[in-house]
Amino acid sequence: MSNRPLAAAGRFVPLLRAGLIAGIVVAAVAYPVVALTGVGAKATAHAVESKTRLLATALPAETSYLYAPDGKTVLTMFFEEYRQYTKLSDISPHMQQAIVAAEDNRFYRHHGVDPKGVARAFVANAKSSGVSQGASTLTMQYVRMALRDSASTPKEVQEATAQTPIRKVKEMRMAVDLEKELSKEDILERYLNSAYFGHRAYGIYAASEIFFSKTPKELTPVEAATLAGLVKSPSQYDPASSDQKEATARRNYVLDNMARLGYLSPDSVAAAKTEPIRLRLTYPPNDCASVPEEWNSWGFLCDYLKNWWSAQPAFGDNRLDRLDKLRRGGYRIVLSMDPKIQAAAEENVGTKGNTGSPFANGIVVAEPGTGRVKAMAVNRTYSLQVNENPLSSNPEAGPNVRANYPNTVAPLMGGGDLPGYQAGSTFKMFPMLAALDAGMTLNTTFNAPHSYRSEIYDGWQPSNASGAMSGMQTMWSGFGKSVNTYFVWLEEQVGAERAVRLAEQLGLRWRTDVDREHASPSRANKWGAFTLGVSDATPLEMANAYAAVAADGRYCEAMPVSAIYNRDGTPATFKTPGGIEREVAKPRCRQVVSADAARAATDAARCPTGDTPAKGGCGGWSTADSVRGTVGRPVAGKTGTTDSTRSAWFVGYTPELAAASFISDPDNPFNAVGDGQSEIPIAAVANTLRDALKGKPVRDFIPPSDRIVG
Repeated sequence: MSNRPLAAAGRFVPLLRAGLIAGIVVAAVAYPVVALTGVGAKATAHAVESKTRLLATALPAETSYLYAPDGKTVLTMFFEEYRQYTKLSDISPHMQQAIVAAEDNRFYRHHGVDPKGVARAFVANAKSSGVSQGASTLTMQYVRMALRDSASTPKEVQEATAQTPIRKVKEMRMAVDLEKELSKEDILERYLNSAYFGHRAYGIYAASEIFFSKTPKELTPVEAATLAGLVKSPSQYDPASSDQKEATARRNYVLDNMARLGYLSPDSVAAAKTEPIRLRLTYPPNDCASVPEEWNSWGFLCDYLKNWWSAQPAFGDNRLDRLDKLRRGGYRIVLSMDPKIQAAAEENVGTKGNTGSPFANGIVVAEPGTGRVKAMAVNRTYSLQVNENPLSSNPEAGPNVRANYPNTVAPLMGGGDLPGYQAGSTFKMFPMLAALDAGMTLNTTFNAPHSYRSEIYDGWQPSNASGAMSGMQTMWSGFGKSVNTYFVWLEEQVGAERAVRLAEQLGLRWRTDVDREHASPSRANKWGAFTLGVSDATPLEMANAYAAVAADGRYCEAMPVSAIYNRDGTPATFKTPGGIEREVAKPRCRQVVSADAARAATDAARCPTGDTPAKGGCGGWSTADSVRGTVGRPVAGKTGTTDSTRSAWFVGYTPELAAASFISDPDNPFNAVGDGQSEIPIAAVANTLRDALKGKPVRDFIPPSDRIVG
């Protein structure tokens, strides 16, 4: 059915100029203004023309959708105004007709300003000595909404909506100009996508879903009339209120107008008016706390996505602008995680049945060669409801401060502003990798004593965890047994600052004042304890750093997405400093160390896991020799514990995946987990890699060259 009334709009075209002039004259009487003359008038006219051109291309804010890896399952949405832009062809003709009947009977007969409507409003307002009737056409209303939606400052919002004569005249001028730029169908489409219907429903897609749980294309005449009636006053005519009397009266008014315009027959309207308003209310999910319960653990991935997004220059100049773009830009975002790997991670850190402990056990799995995060799980429930949590274990937290378990939304695994946890001997990877990249060999030998006094580090004297670690060590045995004195000596040889800078190139960031001070250019070369992992780090950082070693020294920035699409379906892009346009969701990788150095580090890193290196010997025992048997394929990695076992770590990797797991009390780092729980991260990583790679072809690591073996 045509959207136009039975009387052809073409008959009214000759009346445009005379009618428009009469309308502006009436408007000048009805809404008096101080005349604008001279340069000011020209400047104002130019500004209006520029703004009109902008509105001709501007689109309203639109909801962004976060999808599961299948690209189809919606996990949640991000919005300030729930809206999905919908083409006119996907909107029921009944809805198109109903909004014209409700708001602008003469929409197809005027050219932006309706002279008859202005005159009618002038007479009504004069009789009431006030403003009892408006004269805004659909086009004028759209101009007002578009100005409001495109406003970037509170002042612009106020100017767009202020009830002032000058605003009204500008609105009329812009409406007339806009109808020269856009067709009636274009204006109607934009209006229906901009109007507010109440219940946080912006635009017809949101209104159809929230009130009737259907698409705009499926709306019946009665449903369309109900929604069209809301635009005038969403709260007054709210059909979801306990009393539907006013909503029903307004709906019937719209139905009567639809009959008068020839859209519906009198008989069908009479029958429709006897129907009650039947709603099927739906409230759309918003933000990460709305991720469905069955995928609760995915909320942490969602939260990481938000933190990652807020750091991307592609979406704005600062954090607030970027998050605003997320909530208004209409993006389609697909998570990078793998459901199979995520399920394995959740199972092996006890996300379902082990959430009642102050000790957080978390794991992050990253993909070498892409940096994509494949899993992120922790023994916590992702929830904002923390009132029932026990009190914090930190005596310095103050009274009535709740602990982070069982419920939390804190980014315990990284990607946010929390510093992380001391990672212990997992940091030995960085001086070893730096030494290999600097030309040292795997067979670099040192007679490591139980205790070693460092003159370079001003007499600092660390010792080993066990006397069995003393004696002649190479990189293989030193790494496999986690010999502190060997690695302090090795760090001296290559320079602590070189190890620190390499860690930075592999994605580590210093988030505490102490770490920042030690990592500073003036202090880094004296940071002897760096190799022992006294700095805080997150599982996300450590998984991604070790993933770079698995990828032959090629570091890829951690990334929570596999795809990001703009509202028009094109991939979201950004320009590099060199002016090259790239997709935001594409891996961003760079070679940090030579492939041979990375392969050599991997060969040594097979020793801690009970695996057999390709080129050397591990010295008879290792710190996590059960891992190889559990994973059932070539695997490398490193254990890490801190003083008094306040936290324990294991980072492990195969050619396909890298995983980092920790156990610690995020509320109180002095609450030691104890030696008895140090095996938990080892088991979490080993079991997760085993389950994630089940059924996959077995791949071996590429051995290092003879030159770097030494």
